[in-house]
Amino acid sequence: MVRKQQNISIKNKKAFFDYEIIENFYAGIQLAGTEIKSIRGAKASLVDSYCSFVGTQLYVRNMHISEYELGTCNNHIAKRDRKLLLHKKELAKIQKKAKEGGITIVPLKLFINDRGLAKLEISLAKGKKTYDKRESLKLKDDTREMDRARKV
Repeated sequence: MVRKQQNISIKNKKAFFDYEIIENFYAGIQLAGTEIKSIRGAKASLVDSYCSFVGTQLYVRNMHISEYELGTCNNHIAKRDRKLLLHKKELAKIQKKAKEGGITIVPLKLFINDRGLAKLEISLAKGKKTYDKRESLKLKDDTREMDRARKV
């Protein structure tokens, strides 16, 4: 049986605007039941989601995965905490850097890899100040104007 390639990629666009990205990691997600079917249908959102440690385990919180339309009474809960699957060395490194202060763990992208598994790209990030946000908006507008001028 040949699987067709799925290009599911759900991004957290607000994270790139609100945070300065320091380092990226790729983690698997421990899903239950019908959650993978909803992700394959692109019915998930990373808006307002974040990662936090409970003991030595890393969990993603506030990630919304819509209930599966064809699910029965055994459907999943839309906004539950989901465990992230990383190596112990990566978890220790992330936990050490997160304790330094001023650093947040933010999910950037939810995607399905070539083996059909759901993966989450997380990042160690530092919050931007308002003047940094204005500067990034100016830069974005300038590049857009330059692209328009080249086309004409």
